Amino acid sequence: MEARKLSVWKSNYLVTDRGREITTWDSSTWKSGGEFLLDGQRFQVRSNTWGTKYTMTDDFGAVLASADRVGRKHWSVEAGGQTYAFRRKSIWHSEEELVLGDTRVGSIRKTNVWRGDIEVELPTLPRSLQVFALGVVISMWDAQSSAAAG
Repeated sequence: MEARKLSVWKSNYLVTDRGREITTWDSSTWKSGGEFLLDGQRFQVRSNTWGTKYTMTDDFGAVLASADRVGRKHWSVEAGGQTYAFRRKSIWHSEEELVLGDTRVGSIRKTNVWRGDIEVELPTLPRSLQVFALGVVISMWDAQSSAAAG
């Protein structure tokens, strides 16, 4: 899966899978998070005030997934009774790795810093969770960028 930033001014991304458009990540203007439409279902992604916890809900407000400890070296996504562990590769790289034990099994990483292109390789996650994790990481990177600029 790949995500390409649509505008210099707003943090919205066109998400494709093997060249086929699957959704658009629409970042929230005033809050950390955003929303996306996937296979006819709309998902909302929201964070707590500090941007360390995120939830993904459906149109009825049911929580389908959550992310905890976002922004730390080790963080996780939980959905459907499963927990997926992530770790920041390093403070010098814009890359978050999906790990099983100590083994890297996937990642979300910037492939072009200037254009904002992102590659998503999370083969063990359902597609909606892949987009959720992508949205969480985009929101985290945006918050870090704003903090560094301020």
